[in-house]
Amino acid sequence: MTGPSETPSLLQRFAASGWFRYFLYSVSIVLFVGMWHALSWRLNETDPVLATYIPYPVDVAKAFIASFSSPIPGPDVYIWTLISASLKRVLLGFAIALAIALPIGLLMGAFKTVECLGKPVVELIRPIPPIAWAPVFLFAFKAFWGPIAVVFVGAFFPLLINIIFGVRSVDPMLIDAARTLGANKRHLFTKVIVPSTLPYLMTGVKVALGIAWMCIVAAEMLPVRGGGGLGYAIWTITDIGRWDYIFAIMLFIGILSILTTGLAGEFERRVYKWMGMK
Repeated sequence: MTGPSETPSLLQRFAASGWFRYFLYSVSIVLFVGMWHALSWRLNETDPVLATYIPYPVDVAKAFIASFSSPIPGPDVYIWTLISASLKRVLLGFAIALAIALPIGLLMGAFKTVECLGKPVVELIRPIPPIAWAPVFLFAFKAFWGPIAVVFVGAFFPLLINIIFGVRSVDPMLIDAARTLGANKRHLFTKVIVPSTLPYLMTGVKVALGIAWMCIVAAEMLPVRGGGGLGYAIWTITDIGRWDYIFAIMLFIGILSILTTGLAGEFERRVYKWMGMK
């Protein structure tokens, strides 16, 4: 009796390939846009007033494309100006958060004394929503540095917690092996603990970047004249009721978040390859 063929079918080969993942991505987007269109159509039929706040996807797409060639109504500036303002704040606030969280997290994770000194302050401030600091920072640091400070607070704690967790998750057998081979405390810290913490650090980077975009938009939406940025544009466009442009700018924010997180992922893969971890 001849057994079943072990040669995978065309469908099985497609499902096992990387293209299948992109196919599912496409299906997800099509379904989302379809449901969005159906909701807009239903609201136009039943509640025209509410429907004005949820434009059709095609109208948002037109506003998205028009943003590249003409100023955004409301703030009356080009989309590149808004993107540049928000991107500078996000990257600067994130960089400051990373530069401070990395050494503090490594020290708190590795040394019990440092943890006891830092933990009460961290646990006191960490539950406070970053946007709650916005009025203080905006009045103290004004339109440019105020939102950066909000981003810093939002990105700092995900980075710090993941770094601390990464240090504590180092395999004790690696530490014992390094000590057996004669590693001193400095070598143990730089050659074992820091590299082992890298995967947790990169997880914190991705989470922190997502939170940074939420923080910058919320901070820029507060009425700080002259602040600029995507959040400020959303706030000013509401005055003229161009909801298609509001949704288009939200789409820009989502794309920018995906791009920055994707760049972090690519950096992670290159570092892993350089270190021989993957």
